[in-house]
Amino acid sequence: MFSKTCEYAIRAMIFIAKRSKAGEKAGIKEISKEIDSPESFIAKILQDLSRKGLVLSTKGPNGGFFLDDKLLDGSLADIVKSVDGEKIFSGCGLGLKQCSEAKPCPIHYQFKIIREEMRNMLEGAKLSSFTEQLENRLTFLKRD
Repeated sequence: MFSKTCEYAIRAMIFIAKRSKAGEKAGIKEISKEIDSPESFIAKILQDLSRKGLVLSTKGPNGGFFLDDKLLDGSLADIVKSVDGEKIFSGCGLGLKQCSEAKPCPIHYQFKIIREEMRNMLEGAKLSSFTEQLENRLTFLKRD
């Protein structure tokens, strides 16, 4: 459903949120290891998210990526929109360009409901809400 880039971005941001809640910054090597992603790929993704204002970073020996209180309140929808765009919230379930209310595809009305539920779920999913589940090992960001 999401691009690989978006999947990595979401996992990285959730991990960074966990570290930020603990008052710590996360480096590329650590993020890469913890979410099972290639270092260079996650570095590029996080640089892009940083330019777009979704994550903060500092350089140097004590540097790394982190989120302030405002960014911890960011939603997964913010990340998805930034990485994959709005298409997941408006695109045709069959990938047709001309699909619309006036000219619906065979699954238009059913998929419209799914898109709306997806938008609501992602907008309601705040980065800060995942940290406790990770700390208590109720959820995970990579398979062991």
